[in-house]
Amino acid sequence: MVRETHGNTAQVAPWGGRWVQLAIGIICMSMIANLQYGWTLFVEPIDDKHGWGRTAIQVAFTIFIVTETWLVPVEGWFVDKFGPRIVVLVGGVLCALSWALNAVADSLTLLYLAAVIGGIGAGGVYGTCVGNALKWFPDRRGLAAGLTAAGFGAGSALTVVPIATMIETSGFEQTFLVFGLGQGLVILVLAWFLAEPPRTGYSRGTGSAERRHFTPQEMLRTPVFWIMYAMFTMVAAGGLMVTAQLGPIAADMGLVDAPVSILGLTLPALTFALSIDRVMNGITRPFFGWVSDHIGRENTMFIAFAIEAAGVMALSAYGADPLAFVILTGLVFFAWGEIFSLFPACCGDTFGSRFAATNAGLLYTAKGTAALLIPIGNLMVEATGSWQTVFYSVAIVNALAAFLALFVLKPMRSRYIAAASRTAPRLTTRLAD
Repeated sequence: MVRETHGNTAQVAPWGGRWVQLAIGIICMSMIANLQYGWTLFVEPIDDKHGWGRTAIQVAFTIFIVTETWLVPVEGWFVDKFGPRIVVLVGGVLCALSWALNAVADSLTLLYLAAVIGGIGAGGVYGTCVGNALKWFPDRRGLAAGLTAAGFGAGSALTVVPIATMIETSGFEQTFLVFGLGQGLVILVLAWFLAEPPRTGYSRGTGSAERRHFTPQEMLRTPVFWIMYAMFTMVAAGGLMVTAQLGPIAADMGLVDAPVSILGLTLPALTFALSIDRVMNGITRPFFGWVSDHIGRENTMFIAFAIEAAGVMALSAYGADPLAFVILTGLVFFAWGEIFSLFPACCGDTFGSRFAATNAGLLYTAKGTAALLIPIGNLMVEATGSWQTVFYSVAIVNALAAFLALFVLKPMRSRYIAAASRTAPRLTTRLAD
């Protein structure tokens, strides 16, 4: 429960308080996860049927990521103005429609149109749920953003095997239709219970007792925002390349059906890797978010990005072994997924809660910028005949991002927050769980 006093008025959160709002957001996020993380399972079947080629098919993935991210600021503006419910309702409809169109797509044009529709819908759900978490939990932004993002990162873990099985038995068209409609329906039901926190008094956050709330226009004029944007783009690009290309990488290494046994469970290497990757990609978000609440955002970024660089290099060296492929891709996803909790939390800490949905949405467009680099991975492979150049490039940009976090962003943001706190309005807030 959150109770806030401002003047002579008191405002009380909806039934169940902010933790119920957080739980709704997590479930909604899990329902859109397959639009991104389940895509790699469909690439080869689509190519086998239509013969469009991996590169052309992966353009749909890039379109999805671009529309999912670059329109989030617009959707965030609607959330800040009209509340979260209507945006998530529309998003759920669009997500269902997207996969229904994928089921009947007989041309690249229709496949790309479905990607646009799905991107708009997923972006509306994603931006709303993350923004709402930042508003409800100004005192625990890292944990709240991490748990919400975990729904997106790990939400597809339980459906990897069912989707793979249905593609094998019923075809990818039926799989698109059944899962698309089912996921959209869950979002539609839960959207009715979403609510926005009181708008006055949410000034407390990590690093300062009193905060000024920056408008999107003010934020865009600050160098600290663009440093965060550049770092987000760099790290996201590498992770998205692996996410979109994991199926083709496994195929080129001859690992798709190679049996792997861990703790008595035996599965094909690709299926095993996808399942573990989704779990690790989900766990990392609240874990590193919680860590960052205690040791600082930039310190946590440095640790995670350094692990990512080392993990990618290890994957390059030892990934041809089926067991190593499964374990190392899990490590790579564990060290990558935290960007979706650390950067929104960092944005909220720096620029305040009032416009959190729009501001975090603007920063989130870095993921769309990163998506434009995904086809470069295919071009590198076509030119060199292996994935080594891609792996080396990903490791280098992660190492650079780790350096920027500790030696550029940290001192710059510290000075900026100190200056912003001196101009903060005085409001009285009481948070009670």
